[in-house]
Amino acid sequence: MNTIPSRYLGQLAVSAQGLGCMGMSHGYGASDDDQSIATLHRAIDEGVTLLDTADFYGFGHNEELIGRAVADRRDEVVLATKFGFANRLGEPTLIRGDADYVRQACDASLRRLGVDHIDLYYQHRVDPQVPIEETVGAMVELVRAGKVRCLGLSEAGAATIRRAHAVHPITALQSEWSLWTRDLEAEIVPVCRELGIGLVPFSPLGRGFLTGQYASVEGLADNDVRRGQPRFADGNLERNLAIVARLQELAAAKGVTAGQLALAWVQHRGADVVPIPGTRRQKYLVENLAALTVELSTEDLAAIEAAAPPEQVAGTRYDQTSLTFVNG
Repeated sequence: MNTIPSRYLGQLAVSAQGLGCMGMSHGYGASDDDQSIATLHRAIDEGVTLLDTADFYGFGHNEELIGRAVADRRDEVVLATKFGFANRLGEPTLIRGDADYVRQACDASLRRLGVDHIDLYYQHRVDPQVPIEETVGAMVELVRAGKVRCLGLSEAGAATIRRAHAVHPITALQSEWSLWTRDLEAEIVPVCRELGIGLVPFSPLGRGFLTGQYASVEGLADNDVRRGQPRFADGNLERNLAIVARLQELAAAKGVTAGQLALAWVQHRGADVVPIPGTRRQKYLVENLAALTVELSTEDLAAIEAAAPPEQVAGTRYDQTSLTFVNG
């Protein structure tokens, strides 16, 4: 097994880059379980320890898939999963953070994963109808019962993070963070660092867009979630491609891909940052891991940020309904 440097999310040691597993079951068109399991095994062989899933991904399928993949390698991985979305695909979004649901969701995830404990258990989105103290209080019960080791939040706002951390130490915040999504930098990141909470950026490659592979949505599956996201819409997509073109120029000068450059920028956000780029293919897994070795000087970082100024990104990252559940 290869070795990847470790980073700490709070007191939890993980590989400096994790693997987001959503696309193996959810959001990006058809997938192949055998291919996905091979990629998971390759990730573990390469030294990736942090595997990220959620009960919402494939409505249980993703957790079952991860459980199959790590059945005989449980002690080599840090399993992270999430609860909170109580709706099915196509139904209106329903977020639940009440104590009864937290307990039910955890037990169901443990069964699907085939394990006796979850290493890092996140609230996927904050329930606006339930005080965060109730949700985290129920999560604390899971810790005391030995079902969960560490607690996390996803897409939570600064005030909510403070309130949650006052109930029980929060190990990690998982939120979208990339060159074209930087809204957590002003307030949320400083609060996390003040409290010693690690940061787990999802979609660090802008849902694949920053790799330069998507000049249009024509090649995407009909049920690919990106077809409905504003940044991939006509007009916005063309403007965003100009950002990718500038990144490609900088990447070529360093002998790396645009995706590796964009991912390396995220890796350089701090020693408490552990991005979880997602892929179901070994080729892209290896390419993403190579970003760990890309060294960026202060001048490099400035040039990258000048090539991708946040104010020039066209379109919001979610539609207006989904945005209501972000940074709550």
